[in-house]
Amino acid sequence: MKFFFARDYRHKYRYFSTDPVSQIQIKFSRWKKVWELAKKKLLLLPQRILRQEQAFGKILKLDGNKIQILHSGHFDEKKTRIKFYFFLQRQRTKHILILIGETILLPISGLAVILPGPNVFFGVLALLMITHWDALRGISRLVKREYKFIPSPLLKEWEKALESKNTEDFTRILDNISKKYDLGNIRQVLWK
Repeated sequence: MKFFFARDYRHKYRYFSTDPVSQIQIKFSRWKKVWELAKKKLLLLPQRILRQEQAFGKILKLDGNKIQILHSGHFDEKKTRIKFYFFLQRQRTKHILILIGETILLPISGLAVILPGPNVFFGVLALLMITHWDALRGISRLVKREYKFIPSPLLKEWEKALESKNTEDFTRILDNISKKYDLGNIRQVLWK
């Protein structure tokens, strides 16, 4: 599994992996209908957000070796480490605040039980909380782990195209990145 740290078309850094977006595996037979509907709603989140959340969560499953993170090589390793560290700190703070908000909303979403049909509001919120909790734990573990930054010429070409605002090259470069690293929906992560 490869991890990436690259800027998207809005010049915001994104962290993602080669693993495709997958549904959360939860087994509750009694609530199966609610969870299935909630999982479908969760997959409607923008790919750049969902992929990043799941990439953070995947750190929990990795053992041992240094984590390899591909980046553009636009900055030297020291500056990239600093940028990545502050990126992780912002993400950690953001996830804590989101989890606090979701915790406040959870009892309120339970009131939707009086509506006919399954309480999808509660299910979606619960799955969001699980996703954010796993991502927060992954971020915390990633801060403590060793990682190695590997420059990628294709990501460097992407960032040069971003700086020059040459949108005609975006499709070609993203197709090349997708082919080389087997990233099916990279356009949804780094572009629109």
